[in-house]
Amino acid sequence: MFNKRALRRLAPDWLINFYHLSRGVLACYYYGNPSKSLRVIGVTGTNGKTTTCHLITSVLEADGRKVGMATTVSFKIGRELTENNLKMTTASPFLIQKLLRDMVKAGIKDVVLEVTSIGLVQHRLWGINFQTAVFTNLTHDHLDYHGSMERYRRAKEQLFSRRPTLSVINVDDPAAEHFIRHTANKTLTYSVKNRADLMAKKIYARPGGTDFVLLAGSRQATINLPLPGTFNVYNALAAAAVGLGLEVPLERVVDGLRQVQPVPGRMEVIEAGQAFTAIVDYAHTPDAMLKVYETVKPTVRGKLIVVFGATGRRDKAKRPILGALAGKFADYVVLTTDDPYDEDPHAIIDEVAEGVPRGRPRRGGRPRINRESEIPIKYKDSGEDIWWWRLPDRREAIAKACELARPQDVILVLGKGAEKVMVVGDPKSSTGYKFIPWSDRQVLEELLVKYQIG
Repeated sequence: MFNKRALRRLAPDWLINFYHLSRGVLACYYYGNPSKSLRVIGVTGTNGKTTTCHLITSVLEADGRKVGMATTVSFKIGRELTENNLKMTTASPFLIQKLLRDMVKAGIKDVVLEVTSIGLVQHRLWGINFQTAVFTNLTHDHLDYHGSMERYRRAKEQLFSRRPTLSVINVDDPAAEHFIRHTANKTLTYSVKNRADLMAKKIYARPGGTDFVLLAGSRQATINLPLPGTFNVYNALAAAAVGLGLEVPLERVVDGLRQVQPVPGRMEVIEAGQAFTAIVDYAHTPDAMLKVYETVKPTVRGKLIVVFGATGRRDKAKRPILGALAGKFADYVVLTTDDPYDEDPHAIIDEVAEGVPRGRPRRGGRPRINRESEIPIKYKDSGEDIWWWRLPDRREAIAKACELARPQDVILVLGKGAEKVMVVGDPKSSTGYKFIPWSDRQVLEELLVKYQIG
């Protein structure tokens, strides 16, 4: 059988690059280079891209603008919103250019695009005129593709090397200097910790959101953000900088940040009448998971129960790091499957488990629920047990979390967010894998209802 992966391994780099470049050029001209009629805003970084895109869109819409958007979660043309079920943040060049053409036909002028390093390297965005470029942060991810953090960073820098009219940069990130050096007509910086053009002060976490004071030069405003966590303050600062840089009045920026709708699968609370909190989030990198833990842990009055896995065919070096973070913050951890592709799910779980810290005592007594189908990981320290579960079946893993949960506990289901498919091995496929229907949000809600009735 024809094997696409084998062909990619055998083909020289120049041929692969030519293939991607040809597709990018052809797509751009086939659809008439629609970006020439648009004001395109590109958002890149390791974490926070999707939420930042939604925040920017909300700010621009608060200013009365008709906006188009393409992110990991959805495609938006004016008021029309469709789900992105492609398992690809930056879509193929033909789909991107078609979306841009449709946006032009719909009378849209402002477009917000989520931009990935791989999308840039593979020329999926060839010919798109980015007038605004946003950098959120740079942390450990996609090293299986890029090979090093330096190459990963350089890939993201390509967005800024196109000399946008406006650059927006998070100066709290150590990589910021590499993005600032690229020429732009105007550069706006933002920060929570350092001096910058836009700063957040007096950050206050409240149930369901975060309040802070936005400082923008001599101007300031109180922001009531309906999103939790300091990491979302950073995302809001980026959106505010874009808005102000594009001459949106400050009061409209404030309105846009206040009115933003929660992003599906991003710190999304699933309610089914249960006596504990259940949250679904897309966090799948060490930095993203750390920020989720740091946001949620202080609010937990009972136990923190975490369900997650690691993606197959992706950066293997981060797997034990994810295990170490879970061991540091969680009271109960259920290791499971997350898009294994053609890798052995059990082997992936083993690699995550390698990072689990040995000897952290469990806090407080809790009835242990054991079945023969479960394989607990038990460590001893001072006579106290730490219990983890390896449950490759993701539904069983989420069910285990629901069984363990008691009033005032918090369940975190991490890794897939609002995705509607899972990628699993399929030896009959030319790629070695296939897509099957899956939704963390739907499964968690079903199980919460089941355990309420039971």
